[in-house]
Amino acid sequence: MSGLANQRTQVVAAVIHNEQGQICIAKRPAHKHQGGLWEFPGGKQEAGETPQAALKRELNEELGISVIVCEPLLRVNYDYQDKHVHLNVWQVTEFAGSAYGREGQEVTWVSLKDIQHFQFPAANQAILAKLLAK
Repeated sequence: MSGLANQRTQVVAAVIHNEQGQICIAKRPAHKHQGGLWEFPGGKQEAGETPQAALKRELNEELGISVIVCEPLLRVNYDYQDKHVHLNVWQVTEFAGSAYGREGQEVTWVSLKDIQHFQFPAANQAILAKLLAK
């Protein structure tokens, strides 16, 4: 394994679908890395935590929802100038609760046709490409 792989920040992200066929996105706080851009909710995976456990914890902390059904969607390695990330992306098709910005962040539901009008971090482009290819 290369040194770069060891330095990658392990991140889980969720493509959350509601019953109307919309996807949940959240705006990154201005003071955080890639602040002000929209993202698929999630966060850092802690040491010793499985990706699925991290996903469930992060979505509860960020959005106040409990994941019921999820499945792996894709994995993305992306190198920013100041950070190297490994995104473990999941598709969430069933959850309990009503998503809201539990940490004060803006949260919205968008259709696939409208999602391209939002600005996302570069690491999220592979996720968008996969969703829009369907």
